[in-house]
Amino acid sequence: MTADLPNLVTGVLIGLLASSLFVVFLLVGFSLVFGFPKLRKSGGKTLIVRSLDEGLGGTAVFLPPNAPRGPADQLKTPELQEAAARKSG
Repeated sequence: MTADLPNLVTGVLIGLLASSLFVVFLLVGFSLVFGFPKLRKSGGKTLIVRSLDEGLGGTAVFLPPNAPRGPADQLKTPELQEAAARKSG
């Protein structure tokens, strides 16, 4: 019985190592297979659609680097100020 213990431990360790490696290779394989197509060029004549705009025929429009940024006071929009002026006046 004690002679079977090293064989049993070795078999369990080999089984765990083999199943762990299988799962790792499976995950890496799926990542590569489904990840590389994302690196292709997107646009009008490709099969890659990254946004609803591209799917409907448009392209993404990005702000230029010199576009104004910063916080906006949503409570002082022209529409709200006009409505407040009508209520008070």
